[in-house]
Amino acid sequence: MDEDAAVRLVRPEERTEGQPTSGMHREQALDTGSTWAGYVTTEAGAVSGWHHHGEHESTIYVVSGAVRMEFGPGGREVLDAGAGDFLYVPPHAIHREGNPTDEESAIVVVRGGTGPPVVNVDGPAPG
Repeated sequence: MDEDAAVRLVRPEERTEGQPTSGMHREQALDTGSTWAGYVTTEAGAVSGWHHHGEHESTIYVVSGAVRMEFGPGGREVLDAGAGDFLYVPPHAIHREGNPTDEESAIVVVRGGTGPPVVNVDGPAPG
């Protein structure tokens, strides 16, 4: 059997350090070259650095806590998501995630695409 065709199990202790972006902690569960999946935590009150995911589109599931997504011209558009919510981030969308609560937040992220899955930037274009 082709190893790439095998069903895999990745336990929490088998996750590896994901690509760094300030203000958040990424753990990579898998990277097949076309799909990336991981677990991300953000401390209470923290805000990540601005970034995008290149050619990848991302689906985020909020496991616990809350996520504030800032994006759009000047970063002025805001979506607040809580436990049980999903967020979708299209390719090349510059954004940052924040945790507006007093408890750590946890999300599961799945990305589909090719190329670098994380590109840190200075910020969005002014609006």
